[in-house]
Amino acid sequence: MRTVGVEEELLLVDPETGEPRAMSAAVLARAERDGAEPDVFEKELHEQMLEFATHPQSSMESLHAEIVRCRKEAAGHAEEIGCTVAALATSPLPVSPAIGMNRRYRWMEEQYGIATREQLVLGCHVHVSVESDEEGVGVVDRLRPWLPVLAALSANSPYWQGKDSGYSSYRSRVWQRWPSAGPTEIFGSAECYHRRVADMVATGTILDEGMIYFDARLSQRYPTVEIRVSDVCLHAETAALIATFARALVDTAAGEWRDGREPLDPGVSLLRLAAWQAARSGLTGELLDPRTMRRMPAEAVVRTLLEHAAGALEANGDLERAREGCARLLRDGNGAQVQRALMDRSGSLRDVVTECVRHTQA
Repeated sequence: MRTVGVEEELLLVDPETGEPRAMSAAVLARAERDGAEPDVFEKELHEQMLEFATHPQSSMESLHAEIVRCRKEAAGHAEEIGCTVAALATSPLPVSPAIGMNRRYRWMEEQYGIATREQLVLGCHVHVSVESDEEGVGVVDRLRPWLPVLAALSANSPYWQGKDSGYSSYRSRVWQRWPSAGPTEIFGSAECYHRRVADMVATGTILDEGMIYFDARLSQRYPTVEIRVSDVCLHAETAALIATFARALVDTAAGEWRDGREPLDPGVSLLRLAAWQAARSGLTGELLDPRTMRRMPAEAVVRTLLEHAAGALEANGDLERAREGCARLLRDGNGAQVQRALMDRSGSLRDVVTECVRHTQA
């Protein structure tokens, strides 16, 4: 059974006002003094962000438990110095992002200007183990049409600089400002994949392979495919659901690759439209069906995802978990829907943030 690990980026906020706080360095120092396990918590581009990484897990129940534990630990370290964490993919309240004092981050600011200064967006990255680069590229080639559905399930960023963006996942639209971000063409082989990455780095437009921001890529650090389309999810159980589907999609794609089945190839232009539609409507309207690239109700597209991955989900013992998770999201709403419902009730984005702090650790 493939192992799965999750990286989540959390927003550091004032527990009373909900305003973002540029305190990641202080939180990390506190975590080290508190004896936190090495390499679990890390800095990110902006000082208002804190990242954690789980261990690889075979059991989705164990992965969910570790996400919950890491969120609580992050909150504990933050609260000791006067802030807390919120699993929000953008800040609902206005913010002036503070870029970390790091040579890499300063290079990015000089190279990309305002796109770097405005990149206070928080995602959830899922690593799924693969046996080789060849299998990994076979998987990457076959995941492409299904990734917008994961983005729709995870959507958790409706607000931007104090206003409703009109999107369910505005984070994904901001993320697309990076020159290497988004869907990719079919590579066909590991050799072609690595050659394309080398050619991109050789342009000087990006600093190194770490700035290959494909929607799904081969990890530099681990023998995994890394899926990077999801917002950080408001609830830990939604993050676990995204990871559950990620593993099942990798299993399904790897089986198709081994059987010599050609990947669906709607083309990058249509994949971009599918990603835009997922960001715009989340689970509240229509999505593009991965098989036909035509609009269908979000609920029907989620059912299509379940059907596509059902064999792998069942083999992994995850089918009932996936069905229940999808039913819950379609009934209760994803993070974007919860945020908007909170705003409708309170009329205050400050209240939205402070209530989402509670959801983060639930």
